[in-house]
Amino acid sequence: MPPDPGGPLSGAIAEDAARLRRIKALHSFAWGFFVVSILGIWIGAALNRFAIAGTCIGLVTIEVITLLFNGWKCPLTAVAARYTSDRRPNFDIYLPEWLARYNKEIFGPLFVAGVVYAVIRWTARAS
Repeated sequence: MPPDPGGPLSGAIAEDAARLRRIKALHSFAWGFFVVSILGIWIGAALNRFAIAGTCIGLVTIEVITLLFNGWKCPLTAVAARYTSDRRPNFDIYLPEWLARYNKEIFGPLFVAGVVYAVIRWTARAS
């Protein structure tokens, strides 16, 4: 006999879905924050605003260290996994699947290149 659609199991499933939506929203916000920070490195360096570039480098570095100590996964991924059996690359974030899959491959080099660009601009300005 199938579970009662209005029974306690359906309430638990709905609550898990609501929790997953909140985690995905938080994860998406955090992702956006770090993407803006990576862009901030480039913009700060281009405008010779090295305090901005340095702050953005520091923020992203903290995120990289966090990922490093979590097996290159966001800690929110493990939290989201408690509420779904889905394991697609974007199960824990509101991003297209291809972007979630290649996120580190896209934004890692942009971060490193931005740091190199900022250092080059800073040393050229100092000379």
